[in-house]
Amino acid sequence: MIPTLHTERLTLRPYRRDDFAAYAGFMASERACYMGGPFDRDKAWAWFTNDVATWALYGFGTLAMVYGDKLAGGVGLVHPPHFPEPECGWFVFDGFDGLGLATEAGRAILDHTFATTDLPSIVSYIGERNDASIRVAQKLGGVLDPDAKAPEDEGTLVYRHMRGAA
Repeated sequence: MIPTLHTERLTLRPYRRDDFAAYAGFMASERACYMGGPFDRDKAWAWFTNDVATWALYGFGTLAMVYGDKLAGGVGLVHPPHFPEPECGWFVFDGFDGLGLATEAGRAILDHTFATTDLPSIVSYIGERNDASIRVAQKLGGVLDPDAKAPEDEGTLVYRHMRGAA
């Protein structure tokens, strides 16, 4: 079952079909550059369906980030075949920067995942120039792990989140 999580300001809920237009808009924008984008609509659909299907395949996945009544981004765990480990990732849509939503959502998904799985740690793969996501990973207690294997992307940093860490 896909959970719905609540934080002080956010509802983290399963994606709905109606969320795809906003999701595809983000994926087609320059904001998706740190995820390998921008992507066309077909590739965005592949990402969207992966985010939904991961729940059935692994028991964890991605949730829509809702701020008030607005879809503000996504957060969750993914583990595609080319990722050495499950990854906690986040993204916020244009207009929702600087509000601390990624940190708030990231904390909720990490706490939920550690409470419901036996994973000893979770990584975040972050482009070395993605200063905003580096700050989020650090605020979440992530520590740079230079020995961890990253996906084949050069310039990818690996931040490790340990069970029981701040």
